Amino acid sequence: MPVLYQDIDGVPDFTCEEYKEKNTKYCVCIPIINEGERIKKELERAKNEKIDQLVDIIICDAGSTDGSTDRNILEQLGVNTILVKKGPGRQGAQLRMGIWWALNRGYEGIITIDGNNKDSIEDIPKFIEKLEDGYDFIQGSRFIKGGQAINTPFIRYVSVRLLHAPIISLTAKKWYTDTTNAYRGYSKKYLQHPEVKPCRNIFMTYELLAYLSVKADQLKLKTCEIPVKREYPKKGKTPTKISFFKGNSELLKILFKNLFHRYDVKE
Repeated sequence: MPVLYQDIDGVPDFTCEEYKEKNTKYCVCIPIINEGERIKKELERAKNEKIDQLVDIIICDAGSTDGSTDRNILEQLGVNTILVKKGPGRQGAQLRMGIWWALNRGYEGIITIDGNNKDSIEDIPKFIEKLEDGYDFIQGSRFIKGGQAINTPFIRYVSVRLLHAPIISLTAKKWYTDTTNAYRGYSKKYLQHPEVKPCRNIFMTYELLAYLSVKADQLKLKTCEIPVKREYPKKGKTPTKISFFKGNSELLKILFKNLFHRYDVKE
């Protein structure tokens, strides 16, 4: 039966249903909302590569109603636990829920990846290797040597390369190439640093991704990029939760707030 967690400072109310006990040193948190066949295909790929034996797979659901989070399906595909957000907020709230729960369960690091089947979940061993080597923030990139950017929409490519990445890099004072990519690894040391505090209600949408992109370098922690693949479908609607005009304008506001340290921990 799901267990309800509520009234936790900086964490939305959520339920937790554990299918298995903690089995691994690291976990992968996958935020989803009505991803349908996309999340099933992603988990099938992970199962085929035995990813569920390397990391515990944690689904961070925002309240899907499309049947994709049916327990029988998730258990068969190697999912360890599902967290279902009941409180307000979007991706930032889902990540806060996952981070808080994973740290309290005792994981040494957390990998995040979108649940829309665009990213190479088969590359999770690369993130584990970097976490084992002592890296605190690992950014997956399709744009560095060894990475693959397949069918990337032109406007998305331009906005990442000419706008988002330069502003994030300026804020971090280190060059990053694929800063909208949520395929990342975070060490426990980074997430529990007293000047980071990711579990704050200020992070409701995409603020937390921007903030965690830069804070590790600002704190002189160990960071890197690693090559990954991101593949968009050849036809049909682009799988994204960001609307073209409103979504991108909100992202721009977040980038500049981040640049001017609006999300820093206040004493």
